[in-house]
Parts: sequence; C-alpha cells; structure tokens
Amino acid sequence: MSGLVNALVIVAVVALMITRQFRAHAVDADRRWWLPPVVLAVVALREPGVLDAHHRVESAVLLAVELLIGLLTGAGWGWTTRVWTAPDGAVWAKSTTASIAVWIVGIALRAGVFALGALRGVHQDSSALLLGLAGTLLVRGAVLAWRARSLGSESGPVPAYGAGSRPAWKESV
Repeated sequence: MSGLVNALVIVAVVALMITRQFRAHAVDADRRWWLPPVVLAVVALREPGVLDAHHRVESAVLLAVELLIGLLTGAGWGWTTRVWTAPDGAVWAKSTTASIAVWIVGIALRAGVFALGALRGVHQDSSALLLGLAGTLLVRGAVLAWRARSLGSESGPVPAYGAGSRPAWKESV
C-alpha cells in the first residue's frame, strides 16, 4: 500500500477510536481484542519503507522511540479508562478526561519524533506511525482485558466505582 493509503487507514482508525472511547462499551476479555492491532502491524510491516535506506541506524532508533511512545500511550490510555461492572455482571469501560491528556501527550511526543527525524534528514514512512498505533491498541486492549478479568469475582459482580458509597455529609448553614 502507498503512504496515502496508510495515512487514510491511520486517520480512519484514530477517528473510530476517538468516537468509541468516550461512549460506554462492554468489554469482553475473552474475545480476540488483539486481532485488529496485529492486522495493523502486518499491514505496516509489509511496506518496504519502514526504515530509511540511507539512515538505517537513525531510522531504527526513531522507530524504536515511536514504538515505545505507542506502548506507553496504550498503557496510559488503558489505565485512565474507567472500568466498572454492571448489575448483570457485564464489564463496561469508558475513557475519561485523563485519557484525553494521555492522547495529547502521545501525539505531541510523536510529532516531536517526526520533527527530530525531519531535522536529521531521515525519511519516515507512515508505516512507523501505523506500527506505533498498533502498539497503542495492543497494550490498551491488554490492560482493559486484564482489568476486566480482575473485576470479576467468584462471589458475583463487583459494583461500579462509587456505587454503594454514601453521599458526602453537608454542613448546615
């Protein structure tokens, strides 16, 4: 695929993630949550331009940094997502405002890596960004699946965060 097609895939995946992450959705830890990130990684690795032929070492370092940023963004996104159990035992998730901060920092860091590569004259293909996105989705999915499994208990469903707590006491004026 061309760089334009990769860019369109990246934009489509990010748009889908952004629209879905702020709506509550059921988390099924048993389904194949790892499959979409693996498909994205395979699509990215099929391209010959992942590493710059003239700057192999610098390109590999930038790719490693991109992957590290992707993994850290995925972990941050997974841990800042609110996860709760419904009365029927289903586990639900919804991103929080802290997730927005994680995304902003991740995007800023990725822009910085791209700018650094451009300053050094390293050609950076969209495949690197696609690999970083795959890493983000893979780690986020793993964190959410782990958190969803840890919510379930043999004694029944676990209440949602804040459920069952009594309201704060108010002073009379």
